[in-house]
Amino acid sequence: MIIIKSKQEIGWMREAGKVTGYILNELKNIIKPGISTWDIDHFVEKTVKEHGMIASEKGYCGYPASVCTSVNEEVVHGIPSKKRILREGDIVSVDLVVEHHGYMADAARTYPVGKISEEAQHLIDTAEKAFFDGIAFAKVGYRLSDISNAIQQTVEGEGFNVIRDFVGHGIGSEMHEDPQIPNYGKPGKGPRLQEGMTLAIEPMICQGSYEVDVLLDDWTAVTVDGGLAAHYENTVVITDGEPELLTL
Repeated sequence: MIIIKSKQEIGWMREAGKVTGYILNELKNIIKPGISTWDIDHFVEKTVKEHGMIASEKGYCGYPASVCTSVNEEVVHGIPSKKRILREGDIVSVDLVVEHHGYMADAARTYPVGKISEEAQHLIDTAEKAFFDGIAFAKVGYRLSDISNAIQQTVEGEGFNVIRDFVGHGIGSEMHEDPQIPNYGKPGKGPRLQEGMTLAIEPMICQGSYEVDVLLDDWTAVTVDGGLAAHYENTVVITDGEPELLTL
């Protein structure tokens, strides 16, 4: 069941989204060669607490950290570690959920670590472009798969592939609500979008094969062929006009 949110509920999500977006913007200045992924997690947890909110990923289904940090071929759910030192040329995806008054905002970005290859930058840029091409259809009257199809067309048009095993989702008082939002598929399918829907739209894309494996930590998903992966996500509200992005 897709839950339509009230103005008050969206207001709480909006406040959570402001903190999420602030943190993700600040990380541009923090992520550089020589820091660990634990350093990212420490900054996120400290900043969320300073704003009187909760980093909801910590403890979710036993997840041990406040944020997901996925490096290079890691697609999603990489666990921060003091031993994982970022090096020149790496890329790292950071996925964060912030909770305020029981309502959540979810967003992700992929960052360059120092100077990266043109191909890696192209991958990062394509994930972002696919998101914005997708939300051109995040309006009342379109169907859910219109977003999915637009994302897929952009990604494949740039020579990359869309991850199939992980999808976007509804969000609100739960981190994952209906509906699921694949980043691929034919247009004109699924429920029609309605005002008050709140969606976490998140292209996850890669070089080479879109197939993934999960490592022995039972969390970290990696591309099977070692191709780089990128992730771009915002929490989006369907309005009576243009979509509202809560986490920019």
